[in-house]
Amino acid sequence: MFKKILVATDLSAASDSVIGCLKELQTVGAKDVLLLHCLGIRHIEVMKHLLAPLVESKLKEQKAVLERQGFKTTVEITAGLPQFDINRIASEKKYSLIVAGTIGQTMTDEIHLGGVASKLIHYATTPVLLVRIKTTYTRDTDRSKVTCQKMFRHVLFPTDFSDNAKFAFKYVRDMVKNGASRVTLLHVQDKVKIEAHLKHKIEEFNHIDRERLERLKTELNKKGPARVEIQLKYGSPISEILAESIKGQATLIVMGSQGRGYIREIFLGSVSHAVARHAPVSVLLIPAPR
Repeated sequence: MFKKILVATDLSAASDSVIGCLKELQTVGAKDVLLLHCLGIRHIEVMKHLLAPLVESKLKEQKAVLERQGFKTTVEITAGLPQFDINRIASEKKYSLIVAGTIGQTMTDEIHLGGVASKLIHYATTPVLLVRIKTTYTRDTDRSKVTCQKMFRHVLFPTDFSDNAKFAFKYVRDMVKNGASRVTLLHVQDKVKIEAHLKHKIEEFNHIDRERLERLKTELNKKGPARVEIQLKYGSPISEILAESIKGQATLIVMGSQGRGYIREIFLGSVSHAVARHAPVSVLLIPAPR
């Protein structure tokens, strides 16, 4: 599923934490890793040759960690801005997954991405795994805790039954096939859209959508022994997804990165991007095929 992965690093302690816990991705096929560091000095290519030696030593350390985990690893340094170079290189070299870390719940201090994680996922044509990093600060040191250990123990899959969601579901099927322990299938009836004129049809909508969820459950049951649950909620999709991730102790959220209202989402920000900003666990965003 994810044979070739691109891991973005800013060489920080937080990125060390992400790199140190990626071994589980081998269960979904990961073998080859490109460890990528972007200098962020686009249009000043000559500076790359001056700055590269300053970061090569740390990159070698991180490369060694990945190799000890069993990954075939190469290293690349680019001069460009991360949100552009990460997506460009992943697309050109046909990587099947981009891995990057995010700190906290605001995506404003992301490792490597610095405030551009939203741009990275907005323009991505490759699936992006945002590994949640929880950092605690003391007087002497910073400590980072990541949420990629046992990533496939409980996968939460919110769906709006769009074409993009159907495409993302294929990844969930592969996770079950490769040993995911538990999956929760979630659909949220959007209160804002239904309340004004369609509330009298809520039971009909519930009946139709529960049957859809049951069909997805049946598909997963054929792929492996994972425990599969169904949740049908009414309210704000963003709030309900985040609440379920906490209540159900999800270890990974998998979502399509654009839903039914694609053009609208370009300007207003999608449900999936909001979940990525605020989720307490790692989030895998699957863009629609183009």
